[in-house]
Amino acid sequence: MAFSIDNLFAYELIDSRGNPTVACIAKVAKGKLFNKKSFTAKVLVPSGASTGSKEALELRDGDSSRFCGKGVKKAVHYINYVLGPSLIENDVNPADQAELDQFLIDLDGTENKSRYGANTILAVSLAVAKAVAKAKSLPFYQYVAELAGSPKARKYVLPLPMVNVINGGAHSDNSLDFQEFMFVPVGASSMHEAVRISAECFHELAKYLKSRGLSTAKGDEGGFAPNFNSNEEALNAMLIAISNAGYKAGVIHGHVAIALDCAASELYDKETKLYKFKKMIKAGCISEEKGTKGTVQMIDYYVELVEKYPIISIEDPLSEDDLDGWSLLHKRIGEKVQIVGDDLYCTNPELTQMGVDKGLSNSVLIKVNQIGTLSETLKTMQLAKKAGWSCIVSHRSGETEDTTIADIAVGTAAGQIKTGSFSRSERIAKYNRLLEIEIDLTSVNSTFYGLYSLFSLDFNNTELFKPKNYLVNEMTGEVRAETVREEKKYEDKDSSILSSFGNPNLFESSRENTKKKGVKVGSNGGSNNDDDDEIDKEVEREIDEELGRGGGGNTKKKGVKVGSNGGSNNDDDDEIDREVEREIDEELGRGGGGKSK
Repeated sequence: MAFSIDNLFAYELIDSRGNPTVACIAKVAKGKLFNKKSFTAKVLVPSGASTGSKEALELRDGDSSRFCGKGVKKAVHYINYVLGPSLIENDVNPADQAELDQFLIDLDGTENKSRYGANTILAVSLAVAKAVAKAKSLPFYQYVAELAGSPKARKYVLPLPMVNVINGGAHSDNSLDFQEFMFVPVGASSMHEAVRISAECFHELAKYLKSRGLSTAKGDEGGFAPNFNSNEEALNAMLIAISNAGYKAGVIHGHVAIALDCAASELYDKETKLYKFKKMIKAGCISEEKGTKGTVQMIDYYVELVEKYPIISIEDPLSEDDLDGWSLLHKRIGEKVQIVGDDLYCTNPELTQMGVDKGLSNSVLIKVNQIGTLSETLKTMQLAKKAGWSCIVSHRSGETEDTTIADIAVGTAAGQIKTGSFSRSERIAKYNRLLEIEIDLTSVNSTFYGLYSLFSLDFNNTELFKPKNYLVNEMTGEVRAETVREEKKYEDKDSSILSSFGNPNLFESSRENTKKKGVKVGSNGGSNNDDDDEIDKEVEREIDEELGRGGGGNTKKKGVKVGSNGGSNNDDDDEIDREVEREIDEELGRGGGGKSK
């Protein structure tokens, strides 16, 4: 079936920071002459606050009389009068994404897309791709999977979210220099459950901050932005929130771990080669001497934090210019912590390959607007996975209601996603799209790996990954990480996970210590695994036992009410019936999501 581009139309819209961004509508035709049908799709392009120096250029007007110079009328003009007409005149096949993107790259003709702008080119690349997906009657994640060359038998993977609950750095006006402090619901067994666990911890964090008289104002990405005196204070607050929500903090046998985005390029002085915690120094939280560190001191600091807290991932721990530091840090903790390159790689295939060759990290952050085309984004992810690295699809601080990255995360089997906190609708839109995709995929081959999504780490190494309890003294701020007896061992990983997230032999998630409120793990996510079936059977057995205790043991399975078979009508029996029903509700609350049968 023939495809062609009928029209491209771009215009200005506003992003979550009140700055203009590019919106683009692509109209793609399927068929010819009288059998021709048209399909349209729209995208809105995101924008970053802290950006890597090697990112493809974001084109702004620079006209101070409009939007403080941040207008995108030039980008809009280029799409409507240059890129669109050129694609149509040259009859570029929209269904050949590689050909389309290469045409746009060649038309720009610069190394960093500075002629037309990465935001301009990306708007066209994604809008056309989404229109073709519609023409093929495919959800966009499925079309992305086709473009990524994923085998049809491969399971779709719902990504583990990294939920940004405390904002610092360039994303807020508080005293924190580290940019993001994130909850990672590693113990979840579905996307729905991961969202629920994270949201409950988010709300408990709000309650805790209020109880301490700290601000619950939000940063750019929807996380809280209070003034803490140290990074440790922020981490302590997160541990307390996890516990107050009824969950266990931890990597192994825990429900919620912690991830950091340090955005260390913002702290680095190229001349002195020192890192300075400028915001904390300015706020008087720390002296200039203690707030200034060399590379080795920074690495020692990260090692200390990892020993003290359940930190499973650190993004941009060092400057993009401090390559020796990256290599040293990776050697010291790369086996037990996901070391993520963002500013270091800028979603660029060549820079990512450099990182692989030099052993700088074990993970890459994926931001489509850093490189400017869908094809180059997919290429970066493919070579990262080939090297055994993990990939994290990410939003930007300047976002819109566009949910494209959710489909990209699922279609590429990235396994992880960063899309902000549980406030601000431009962040929530992505979570809701992921929940919808999970519902859409309940009848087909899909899965959620939880902790196993960080597949560049070897969780079978019991020396590196020992189960711990994290205890916080709220009065002193002291944290104790106590190693506990290991109850279960993870199964071996399937090697196919490294290349395609195929169908690994999943390790058994430790859910004996599930939430105090007792909602069954996986109850909301449509999971069909044997563990959940066994939990369901166990719950039914417990209900039967409850019925047996309350009604003389004559009840049937499936929860027939006590007294219904015995014919007794006296008040005592009625009271017993009501008591047993209450007990059933309690049992279901512990094992079945809180709904009686």
